[in-house]
Amino acid sequence: MEIAIVAVILLFVLIYNNTIDRKKFIQDNRRYFEVLREDDYNFLVYAKYGDQVDPDALFQKRITYAIVVIFIFMFIFLDSLNLLNIVLAVIVGFIVFKSSYQSLKKYYKQHLHEIDIMLPYYLKSLEILIQHYTVPVAIGKSIADAPDIFKPGLKELIEKINSGDSSITPYMDFANEYPVRDSMRMMRLLYRLGIGGQEKKQERLLMFSKTVSSLQAKARETKYKERLNHMESQTMLMLVVTGVGVMIIILSSMFTMLG
Repeated sequence: MEIAIVAVILLFVLIYNNTIDRKKFIQDNRRYFEVLREDDYNFLVYAKYGDQVDPDALFQKRITYAIVVIFIFMFIFLDSLNLLNIVLAVIVGFIVFKSSYQSLKKYYKQHLHEIDIMLPYYLKSLEILIQHYTVPVAIGKSIADAPDIFKPGLKELIEKINSGDSSITPYMDFANEYPVRDSMRMMRLLYRLGIGGQEKKQERLLMFSKTVSSLQAKARETKYKERLNHMESQTMLMLVVTGVGVMIIILSSMFTMLG
């Protein structure tokens, strides 16, 4: 136990004096830190920031901030450093590490319907391109006008296909990376659409088109319900405010008459 405490203190001193490069330290131990990465982390980053932010760079910042916090707490407890204080410092660092992830989760939950609704409309535009091109070519041409959230995953999907992977794996990888509503089913349909002859393509394209139209109808229904709920809440608020205003006027008139 004493050896572990001395090792932690020594590591802290070396990083504090810049004897050890913090960034290089994180890069060299990246495979250990990757265990901490949440399965849906990349998706949540893309959901909030689009393709303008690199999830790997953001994850590295999370690790850096957590390590800094841990060492700050160790520095505070340096005069009375023991196992309990080390555990406390690690817990605080882990809370800091998780806080940004929780913030991303909160954002996604707040914008859940908006993000889920993006997929059917993207697939509709892709359907039009598939009528004139093969599925991989159509996907490649669709990236420029695709929602920002999907662009990194679509680029990765095309890279895997162009590298020679003709299996369903690239499509399933995309669905796993973007776990929005019906993404798994739609990626399976998209893969099947890309295999077989022209006759089968027309049959599968018809099935794909019907499925996309159904998803769009659900998306419109969701948007309509949200708008209706918003209007009902606004109407209720207006009635309450009006009722309170009328009551105040009546009470004011009664007090005036009594006075």
